[in-house]
Amino acid sequence: MSSTNRTVVVTGIGATTPLGGDATSTWEGLIAGKSGVGPLEQEWAADQAVRIAAQIAVEPTEVIPRPQARRLDRSAQFALIAAKEAWADAGYSETSADDGTVDPDRVGAVIASGIGGVTTLLDQYDVLKEKGVRRVSPHTVPMLMPNGPSANVGLYVGARAGVHTPVSACASGAEAIGYAIEMIRTGRADVVIAGGTEAAIHPLPIAAFGNMMAMSKNNENPQGASRPYDTGRDGFVLGEGAGVVVLESAEHAAARGARVYAEAVGQGISADGHDIVQPEPEGRGIAAALEHLLERTDLDPAEIVHVNAHGTSTPAGDIAELKALRKVFGDETDHFAVSATKSMTGHLLGGAGGVETVATVLALYHRLAPPTINVDNLDPEAEANADIVRGEARKLPVEGRIAALNDSFGFGGHNVVLAFRTV
Repeated sequence: MSSTNRTVVVTGIGATTPLGGDATSTWEGLIAGKSGVGPLEQEWAADQAVRIAAQIAVEPTEVIPRPQARRLDRSAQFALIAAKEAWADAGYSETSADDGTVDPDRVGAVIASGIGGVTTLLDQYDVLKEKGVRRVSPHTVPMLMPNGPSANVGLYVGARAGVHTPVSACASGAEAIGYAIEMIRTGRADVVIAGGTEAAIHPLPIAAFGNMMAMSKNNENPQGASRPYDTGRDGFVLGEGAGVVVLESAEHAAARGARVYAEAVGQGISADGHDIVQPEPEGRGIAAALEHLLERTDLDPAEIVHVNAHGTSTPAGDIAELKALRKVFGDETDHFAVSATKSMTGHLLGGAGGVETVATVLALYHRLAPPTINVDNLDPEAEANADIVRGEARKLPVEGRIAALNDSFGFGGHNVVLAFRTV
């Protein structure tokens, strides 16, 4: 079976985040404007310049058996928890690939991570130095592999159409979902489970990000530290967790009577070609990704009512994104309700695109845009270029078909824009 015009829909969602251990509690936290950021209580944090992070709300060992958890890096634990929820939410079971419910040769898995099994790598190196060669875990290599989360999710759902792991820094999760959309659209698969995960709250990444002046050092006010578009923003807050969606061809979903959250319209991709860490200040690369999206899909700009922005709370990045939206859509952006949910979840790096896709799909499904919290003094450049949802959640139009964008950008100049639409 092959086609280049298959409609793709979202039939399942799952998440584990700093706001909750599943998609429902995460969504409730987003709508309530709840911050998942808090102080780092670990002993190693005392010497760090950055002593705050958005840590997971529910520890994986409360959800999956400890023997299984010991064989998985923390990033894979998060991915598997979110994937199990999404798979069940779509109406599938762990035995679906065996009982004929779904053809495993037509199932794919695409789970991304920006950093992979960094906690396993660093912790096992400490074991090697302190306890010797024989004490290093034999599970180390499959745990630290960046494709470990995707491989484990693929094994869980019995995926045989392909298991993939895009690695594009903070754009990784969105790129995974875009790749999954194309797998279905081009006929490679009927069902793909896709998303992003990250577990990088560890002394080395915290120190490294802190020393490059990328993260907020507002240790005295953790819940107010992530403040996209505020004049006092001083960097992102590191978060951890995973977000996963089940994508299907519309025909496959209809044939089994599946509940559909939204249509996955497509993706736009570009690269800045500017700097390894700094965004192109005028947002030209982002604008190119938006234009690519419009060229490759039937998305009507008049349908767009909501944008889940990348909005990390960095001085340069926040404004470049809004400039790009204004450049491509002009006065249409006056009608976009722009939300930066990292103000609540922190920045999940490679997991961000997955979690924010879940948020974008639910915003359309419930016709409700989450707020951006901690914006006490709105940056005049942000105000001039976009309508930022602040204070409380905002109702989206209740009539007609509406669409939303999810933007993700990463070190290296990666730009990915995803579009979703009500059905």
